[in-house]
Amino acid sequence: MRTAWIIGWAAAAASLALSASAADLKILTAGAFKPVVAALAPDFERRTGHKLTIDNDTAGALLRRIVAGEAFDLVVLTPAAVDQLTASGKLVPGSSVRLARVAIGVAVKQGAPLPDIASVAAFQRALLGARAVATIDPAAGGSSGIYLWELFEKMGIAPQIKAKAVLVPGGLVAQRVVSGEADIALHQISEILAVPGAVLVGPIPAEIQNYTVYAGGVSASARDAPAAQAFLALLASAGGQAVMKEKGMQAP
Repeated sequence: MRTAWIIGWAAAAASLALSASAADLKILTAGAFKPVVAALAPDFERRTGHKLTIDNDTAGALLRRIVAGEAFDLVVLTPAAVDQLTASGKLVPGSSVRLARVAIGVAVKQGAPLPDIASVAAFQRALLGARAVATIDPAAGGSSGIYLWELFEKMGIAPQIKAKAVLVPGGLVAQRVVSGEADIALHQISEILAVPGAVLVGPIPAEIQNYTVYAGGVSASARDAPAAQAFLALLASAGGQAVMKEKGMQAP
């Protein structure tokens, strides 16, 4: 999805610096990508004079909000959702770019024993042995929650996990281990790393791992399309990729 439409960040910033007026841009982002957007926003605002409002939600909820007519300037969602929004005229054709992918990880409270998750069997034992397990509520449209509950069904442990599940409608699932509501939290690694007091045990086993890919696109009704384009270029730049790696993400 990376196209010539995405110009270099340095060139975009230089061009925007010449703009006579600053814009207020609304950035919609799936929750796991929010730490990246938040980390890059201050430099973008300083260089360009534009101001960013960052609004995060589950991927499914954001898609529903945009389809319902919510105004925005730039969105970061799954490639399938970006393609759907482009086809329906909500995004500028050719503006989308794949940015990163992130794995699902396991978190516990800082100071708690680290469970063995080195194999699928060990991971299953850790889940069954936990007092409570926190995930995103799949009904909320979170990518990791949808995948994990399908996985629990395939593993034959869905009834046992359901009986002690802490279903989070959105936000940072790992906060539930910090608060003591759950012993184990399962969420995308970038969101686990964003929670003080939570420890990333590691990714779930490779045989059952699921990566969520994120892509960005510019709204067809953006208030300042060049400014939105410039921030997307920053996300896709080498500097943006370095921040993504720091936040637990990988190249798409």
